[in-house]
Amino acid sequence: MRRRLVISYLLLMVLVLIALETPLATTLATRETDEVRADRLADATRFASLAGPALRGGVPGPIGGELSSYDELYGIGAAVVDRDRRTVVASRSWQVGPGTEAALDNALSGQQFSDPESVWPWTGGPVVVAVPINDGGEVLGAVVIATPADGVRRTVTAWWLLLAATGIFAVLACVLTAFGLAGWVLRPVTELDAVTHEIAEGDRGARVQHRLGPPELRRLAVSFNNMADVVSDVMDRQRAFVAHASHQLRNPLTALRLRVEELGPSLTDQPGRAEHRLALEETDRLALLLDALLTLARAEREENERVTVDAAAVAASRVAAWQPLARHRSVALRLAPVADPVYARTVPTAVDQALDALIDNAVKFSGAGGEVTVDVRPADDGVALEVRDTGPGMTLDQLDQATERFWRAPEVQNVDGAGLGLTIVAVLVDASDGRLTMRLAQPRGLVAGLWFPAAPDPATASDPLPPGTAAPTGETEPTRDAAPTGETAPTRDAASARDTPLTGGTAAPVG
Repeated sequence: MRRRLVISYLLLMVLVLIALETPLATTLATRETDEVRADRLADATRFASLAGPALRGGVPGPIGGELSSYDELYGIGAAVVDRDRRTVVASRSWQVGPGTEAALDNALSGQQFSDPESVWPWTGGPVVVAVPINDGGEVLGAVVIATPADGVRRTVTAWWLLLAATGIFAVLACVLTAFGLAGWVLRPVTELDAVTHEIAEGDRGARVQHRLGPPELRRLAVSFNNMADVVSDVMDRQRAFVAHASHQLRNPLTALRLRVEELGPSLTDQPGRAEHRLALEETDRLALLLDALLTLARAEREENERVTVDAAAVAASRVAAWQPLARHRSVALRLAPVADPVYARTVPTAVDQALDALIDNAVKFSGAGGEVTVDVRPADDGVALEVRDTGPGMTLDQLDQATERFWRAPEVQNVDGAGLGLTIVAVLVDASDGRLTMRLAQPRGLVAGLWFPAAPDPATASDPLPPGTAAPTGETEPTRDAAPTGETAPTRDAASARDTPLTGGTAAPVG
């Protein structure tokens, strides 16, 4: 932007200089030529007044001495020519050259002649003037003077070089001034662009200095800061409301569930017991929804903090934590062998929470006898994690809705689930500058891929890991609150999909 502004200023300055200096250069050349022509015409007129006896009597008389002295003093050749174009008297350096014939034609016709109109630095040839010699109205001959134009050309060239130097100096001054002016004008725009990127990357506290640049841009900076404050405040209020509402609803929900449980012994008929069981399932489903909302609100509040985690150790921990539920549902859950630690740089808890959501979905829908495989490996200058299952997957048309909040597949609308699992994964991955991809597995199932940037230096792996991300040491973490026995499988949060990234990052698709 600054370069374009400077070029526009410079182009305008060059056009102004050309418009001003071109006529001035032409005027200077014409003026220098006119001075020489006027002097030579005056000399030729004086010689013409002395050349009468030479033409009438055929003897040089005083004109011969005058021409010789003139030639010796100024180095300018001159000649007296009669009406028959014969040279009567000539100085030593006189030579017939270009323009002489035209000068004699005009002078012998009774008119003064001078040529050229202007002497240019790139032209040659002398300045030629001719004056008729009259006697009682009769033209007896003419005086012709041929002046070398080297001196005029040097003078004109010097003037033009001075104009060019002045123009170059003006252009340099314009460039320096334009850079300063463009910097002053664009500094608020540059800072506004930088702050916009910072806010887009999660730094909602970034603001623009409103005391830079012209008044119009200062007002723009103030308006931008006010807008950023309002948007940040609205986002904070919205997230706080979700978090507070979810938290506050837990107490009455717990009390409601206890009261519904107490009603169980008093119900003796089978329809009443069935309704009682459904009521308890709905309270469990509402509790899961509140937990998911709280998790999503915390994930969206993550700023630009980054931690280094061993993705292989985290994957092993999460696989161990989900083994009891997988065994209960007769699903084979395993971790592909990983030789060395694989370090990723993410926001806190991003890897473990994302794996929790993906493994949860995979175990739910693989069915008895199904298989779920978790794979961790370096890929594309980062860390790739894949969760592969043998479930039914989803149609390609459902991919675009996979990460929408509260979305569930149409065929499982009445099954327990909050529809926020992949939404939370998408938020965490995006906050970590990573990517979430989904694709169909062959012959069936779904492959959910995560990609996170690698740690800048493996030595940074000594950073403390977030809670819950350390590799297991023979112990398994507790499973989710809902008891596995007798419950209906929760709703799947997302669908099988194409090899297309769903969120964040620019690296190649995982898997």
